[in-house]
Amino acid sequence: MMTNKLSKISAADSRTYTISELAREFGVTLRALRFYEDKDMLHPARDGMTRVYSNRDRARLTIIVRLKRLGLPLADIREILDLYVLDDGQRAQMRMSLDKFRKQVKELEIQRGDIDTALTELRKGISWLETQIANTGPSDENKRQLAAYDEIARRQLDEV
Repeated sequence: MMTNKLSKISAADSRTYTISELAREFGVTLRALRFYEDKDMLHPARDGMTRVYSNRDRARLTIIVRLKRLGLPLADIREILDLYVLDDGQRAQMRMSLDKFRKQVKELEIQRGDIDTALTELRKGISWLETQIANTGPSDENKRQLAAYDEIARRQLDEV
């Protein structure tokens, strides 16, 4: 029974992916995957000119995409990825991730405050502009006078 389980794990670990497969799966561009490789975040093998990504690369890409979505800079993501090689039960990685996450929460809270302030100011501006537009132009009395003048002018032109 244990042998069967090990063979399944081994088979899953040996699965490989093309650059196109990973790009489609994760919704990233081929250029982004090459960029992550250039930044030493992914380490695909080569089969001639073809990149061959392992399950390890796929797992690393999962982390990259998730952490990017959270707004972490690539330098921080790389530091977290680099800690995977330590044999400490991922304790160092978890500590570093915790520190980076706390820092990112603070950054996002500041950004949310800035966004809330900007939204408040924009709403005030919209309200003011709507009022100005409503109050700009001829009043109802002026519109009646203009209509009366227009009617008189048309009658006179028709008589000519």
